[in-house]
Amino acid sequence: MDQYERRVGTVSRGIRMPIIREGDNLAEIVSTGVIEAAQFEGFELRDRDVISITESIVARSQGNYCSVDDIASDVKAKLGGETVGVIFPILSRNRFAICLRGIARGCKKVVLMLSYPSDEVGNSLVSLDKIDAAGINPYSDVLSLAKYRELFGENKHEFTGVDYVAYYSDLIKEEGADVEVVFANQAKTILNYTDCVINCDIHTRARTKRILRDAGAKVVCGLDDIMNAPVNGSGCNERYGLLGSNKSTEDKIKLFPRECKDLVLDIQDRILQATGKHVEVMVYGDGAFKDPQGKIWELADPVVSPAFTDGLIGTPNELKLKYLADNDYKDLSGEALKKAISESIKSKGDNLVGNMASQGTTPRQLTDLIGSLCDLTSGSGDKGTPVVLVQGYFDNYTN
Repeated sequence: MDQYERRVGTVSRGIRMPIIREGDNLAEIVSTGVIEAAQFEGFELRDRDVISITESIVARSQGNYCSVDDIASDVKAKLGGETVGVIFPILSRNRFAICLRGIARGCKKVVLMLSYPSDEVGNSLVSLDKIDAAGINPYSDVLSLAKYRELFGENKHEFTGVDYVAYYSDLIKEEGADVEVVFANQAKTILNYTDCVINCDIHTRARTKRILRDAGAKVVCGLDDIMNAPVNGSGCNERYGLLGSNKSTEDKIKLFPRECKDLVLDIQDRILQATGKHVEVMVYGDGAFKDPQGKIWELADPVVSPAFTDGLIGTPNELKLKYLADNDYKDLSGEALKKAISESIKSKGDNLVGNMASQGTTPRQLTDLIGSLCDLTSGSGDKGTPVVLVQGYFDNYTN
């Protein structure tokens, strides 16, 4: 191996930033922060490095917030303020509880229909073993709260210790609304209770809306239809509404960032002007991966990345090195094997779909893969690195 040959592939670095406030020039802060980090830590920016910014500081710089009262006003205006069905919410104090508080404040009664045995992202209400033992068919059987308690009792979340059935019920009652809890997985079941419905599912929302409308619902709103325009001067998200929101305070939520393609392009241009390097830039939220212990699928945001530069469009176009080594070049070793594999990589086409030598590579969008890497790098707590610099992601064995 040549002594000057690079020995390191992909590197992911958390970049520390100041606390971001509304109105801050985020493009300037991020660009300066990345360049200074490179200077202080002794590394250089390169073409096709990826600068990733967590969605929370983008929304914060935009001042994209709304209050529980804003949600209540929007819900009352759009659904009439009487009995509202709230179906398929995820079980989350951070993600949904404060939204539910606003919904309950905007109507007289909530019929809360929970999917079971788990919510959309894998938070469990009851174990599959208990479902099997009770002889219940989750696809077709509808359970009242009394029947759920009779069969399964209290089921606290494995990680949070919260009984979400009781927690959500109490929250609704605290807002002065009546509550009825139902467990079902067929969307149209809610129409036996009310024809005004908010479907709170994330990735299946379009299908759920279609099913409800086809079944005769009077009003159907997804969470993406609530707070999709300003209310009383609030923030909003024109495309995603309440989807992707997080609790900020006890009566305020931070919404998913509004349009921010101009931000990533601005940062890309600033880095080019300052360093001569053409980097890619993206905004990321949740990663897209599943926890094997808690069975929780991480992606509670509507998308991993709401904005990214054009160089991040598409999927990886990679060959599987171990396939080449074990098949095409199984009789080679040492420098001869290295040379043969390098030539295969250099001559690979732009589209390897269907090529056996690419099987086993990850068939996912680049932004989903890189966003997941960045989410794991930055964490969700107190690391203080809301910007992540990924270097060498587009390198291969020949670089």
